[in-house]
Amino acid sequence: MAIMCRPSITLHSEQNYSFSSNQNQRKLSTFIMTPSRISRTIYKKILMASIQGDNNNNTLEGDKKNKSHQAMELQRIFEDSQSRPKPLSINDLSPNAIVTGSRLRVAYQGVPGAFSESAAAKAYPNCEAVPCEQFDTAFDAVERWLVDRAVLPIENSLGGSIHRNYDLLLRHSLHIVGEVRLSIRHCLLANHDVRIENLKRVLSHPQALAQCENTLTKLGVVREAVDDTAGAAQYVALHNLQDAGAVASSGAARIYGLNILAEDIQDDADNVTRFLMLAREPIIPGTDRPFKTSVPHPDTVTMSLNFAL
Repeated sequence: MAIMCRPSITLHSEQNYSFSSNQNQRKLSTFIMTPSRISRTIYKKILMASIQGDNNNNTLEGDKKNKSHQAMELQRIFEDSQSRPKPLSINDLSPNAIVTGSRLRVAYQGVPGAFSESAAAKAYPNCEAVPCEQFDTAFDAVERWLVDRAVLPIENSLGGSIHRNYDLLLRHSLHIVGEVRLSIRHCLLANHDVRIENLKRVLSHPQALAQCENTLTKLGVVREAVDDTAGAAQYVALHNLQDAGAVASSGAARIYGLNILAEDIQDDADNVTRFLMLAREPIIPGTDRPFKTSVPHPDTVTMSLNFAL
């Protein structure tokens, strides 16, 4: 450290976008888009790239081709992002949401390309992995029967415990039914033509930034925390940032069309995250295999009374 979101959960709208140049008429195909700041921003970037090409009649032919290429690349990235499942938000957890299909549906926090998605696939091969915006959303999705399981990080060998998920375990009624360990290999990603010496800031999840402390310190970059590693890669790509990179997986680089500037930038090669497998009902372990029990230890009288009651 994918639900395919159901049509009844995520609302979409269709819009046509077109723009013209002095030489020819260019038209974007119809997109299925989710209203969001990212959607509006990416279309603004594409539109501005076209307008600038129209207004500057003295621009060299090579510059026009470059701007056209950038606009087409942003269009491609946007199209790809719309074809991937959208993360569930807390507003999507409607009691009237329709849940269909026979595949095991497993919630994870983040967007496609996140390490948690890989952990979900490792824990439940051939499952339908369901992205969620926040850890809380993943817990709620299981409790409301929108998904069957959740796979969430609980501890990293370098960054330590993910305290938020410990708190959520106490607040919710889900059961730990297993765990999976995932080796975390961080990469430094950026848009193509961006060199490592041009980076002024790096985006990623706080845990990922902490796990790459030595590398980022040597680069002298400003660190900006976001919700997840793959989300950082998506943001850098969609906004075509030229002075920023992201710490994420090589899979995220493939998904969002980014260049890998450096691989294995974590401070320790043995960087492992432990993920918990959560379900509504407990699983009674057999006597033919080892198992372990996790028990919270309240550290205050008030908490002790709450658990007793």
